[in-house]
Amino acid sequence: FFALQNAGFEVLLVSGHQTKNVRTKTDVKDCIWIQKLHSLGLLRGCFLPDKESAKLRTLQRHRSSLIEESAKMVNKIQKAMRMMNLRLDVVISDITGKTGTAIIRAIIDGERDGQALSLLTDPRIKKSREEVARALQGNWDEELLYEMTDCYQIYTFLQERMKSCEQRLENLLVEYTQEIHLENDLVLSSKQLKGKNQPKFNLPVLSYKFYGVDLFAIESISSSTVLTLICEIGQGIYNFNSAKHFASFLRLAPNNRVSGGKVVSSRTPKGSNKLALALRNAANTIDKTKDGVLTRFFKRVAYRKGRGAAITATARKLAVIIWNMIIKGERYQPGNLDQYQKEMKDRMIASIKKKMLSLNMSADELNAALS
Repeated sequence: FFALQNAGFEVLLVSGHQTKNVRTKTDVKDCIWIQKLHSLGLLRGCFLPDKESAKLRTLQRHRSSLIEESAKMVNKIQKAMRMMNLRLDVVISDITGKTGTAIIRAIIDGERDGQALSLLTDPRIKKSREEVARALQGNWDEELLYEMTDCYQIYTFLQERMKSCEQRLENLLVEYTQEIHLENDLVLSSKQLKGKNQPKFNLPVLSYKFYGVDLFAIESISSSTVLTLICEIGQGIYNFNSAKHFASFLRLAPNNRVSGGKVVSSRTPKGSNKLALALRNAANTIDKTKDGVLTRFFKRVAYRKGRGAAITATARKLAVIIWNMIIKGERYQPGNLDQYQKEMKDRMIASIKKKMLSLNMSADELNAALS
């Protein structure tokens, strides 16, 4: 495949359902059938990233796998501590934070006194030191201690490799955007980009250089979402002719099947697109943000169809917003909340009028019903 691409051929990667032949299957007949379909222009190629995006995608997916493996080690550490009746996860929210790491290291080094371990807590911890000390009165088991120590060492090693991977990602992004200079009066979004698994380099500036727009101005969009967009799609987003095409590629748009003029099914197609998953995760947290048009939209759909449908619908809306910002070079316009409420009110009034017409109700009958 790559040899043909390097030789200058335009190679199409085609889904199998487009080349299915109803005749007897042999390799020769398949080749003849696929050649005939291609010569008639009936085959559509799948999206493939360019060379730069392919490099970023490889590193980003490796980084994601390191995060997943780190989470497994944290779960095993927590399980080993629970088996020893050490309920550190009850008194602190994150056992791999500053306080949790200090206590785990002290246990590995041989400390067994709960009072001494409670002195390692950070002042920001909500639980008192007495509560922490009571939670660390355990039944010490050598095998479980060995498992906890081993998993913690693997966790620290994975964290070091993740930092190295992030450094390579940053170097590639800097290399791809080094010829682009920002305006002196440019002001980017001041959103807090904190989080254990968020990239530690200056992604807002690099993403602005990469796309020319501030994607962090969108509600609930985090560093992980933008990094996934850059690494999975890259500059290939310009290959999509419309926002609907982009949303359909992500399998966030309904797959309407019409027969006899009626919609038989409108279920969203299944898929495992990494960017679609990142947008769904962003949409899942949008109701925790400040009140806005997207938040109202999410809650309205969730009230009517459930949270799952609201996540999919909001993820599709985020994909459309991102496509319009990048392709058209537009700044994010969150919209007027009052105008949105007015549109919803007008839509509801139109729906009521439609129902009245279907029931052949007059205005007098409606007034009588209301009274």
